[in-house]
Amino acid sequence: MRKKTLSDLAARAGDRIVVRVDFNVPLRDGRVADDTRIERTLPTLRRLTAAGARLVVLSHLGRPGGRPRAEASLRPVAARLGELLGEEVRFSPEATGPEALARARALAPGEILVAENTRFLAGETRNDPELAAAFAALGQHFVNDAFGTAHRAHASTAGLALAMRARGGEAVAGLLLEREIRFLGDALEDPGRPFVAVLGGAKVSDKIAVIEKMLARADRVLVGGAMANTFFRALGLETGRSLVDEDGVELAARLMDRAGDRMMLPVDCVVSPRIAPDAVTREVPRAEVGADDRIGDIGSATRRMFADQLKQARTIVWNGPMGVSEMPAFAGGTLAVARSAAAATASGAVTIAGGGDSAAAVRAAGLADSFAHVSTGGGASLAFLAGKPLPGVEALSDAQGTPRRPAGE
Repeated sequence: MRKKTLSDLAARAGDRIVVRVDFNVPLRDGRVADDTRIERTLPTLRRLTAAGARLVVLSHLGRPGGRPRAEASLRPVAARLGELLGEEVRFSPEATGPEALARARALAPGEILVAENTRFLAGETRNDPELAAAFAALGQHFVNDAFGTAHRAHASTAGLALAMRARGGEAVAGLLLEREIRFLGDALEDPGRPFVAVLGGAKVSDKIAVIEKMLARADRVLVGGAMANTFFRALGLETGRSLVDEDGVELAARLMDRAGDRMMLPVDCVVSPRIAPDAVTREVPRAEVGADDRIGDIGSATRRMFADQLKQARTIVWNGPMGVSEMPAFAGGTLAVARSAAAATASGAVTIAGGGDSAAAVRAAGLADSFAHVSTGGGASLAFLAGKPLPGVEALSDAQGTPRRPAGE
């Protein structure tokens, strides 16, 4: 059933709207070190303020464990948001309660209030209904633009949506959340073909649902990263001292039998006695990995093989790095895949980097604008690609029906 989006929101100028965003950004020396996630929410915030809405913005930051921690405060994030918008953004040291409500009510049309970290409150991660109701009391409608948390049923996501709807308000998807669902959904349901999935990361068992989904939908599945080591072990190949998902070896064997030639594994590897930034590396065919070697990346022959597949693709979904991409000695394979996918975009392919390490690698390579879509959610995109329901989306208002306005507003 289709969920309501910002275009469906029946709000009036002056309405207070609670907006859940994903401002879980890195901080360094009290300032935002990477504002990508903040920038991605600006279209939604600007559209709402331009219509005269009064915005109360909620987000989490880090894992403070249900109690206030100075290093996890959203105050510097609010300051950076104001810089990006070019206007004052107010900050509330409380996310709920009389003080927060008074600050929300004092907003003028078009103004924004960022409330303190939702995870300072113990009920947030357990989706406490009383906390969700307290969040809902801050406004008349709810806009969820936090795809990165959509796979979690927390009080400020799924709980808030249901609480707002219970009060008679609407709960709709923001522009970023709508875009995420549209790109990932189209890739799964109606992809241009050939459809190529590139899967990396560490454990087969962690991505079994995604692998199975891709095998059911994709024309080719390219496997890299430490995940490939587990498939090597299933083939009886030496993996040395490399990371292997021991519990996933039998599973890997079954997946290869099922996939046949639709699954492509690396044919060579970058190896070293140790995985370190200053490691001395060499390339070897996958059958020549030594007993003391550690596999850290895909080799140049694999990069060319994968590039040939990506060149032909009309849809590409990429989730997971091809090696230990945070270290220059083992970043070449991930960079090569990023460049090949970017080239495919220029040739008309729909290319999607599925959040997390893949998105970080694309941004580090300066290629974010060369992809059709770079997801803001690692765990959320993984869950979506696996076909799992996203509680933060499921709780939103259905597109059918006429909303009621909250009583007393």
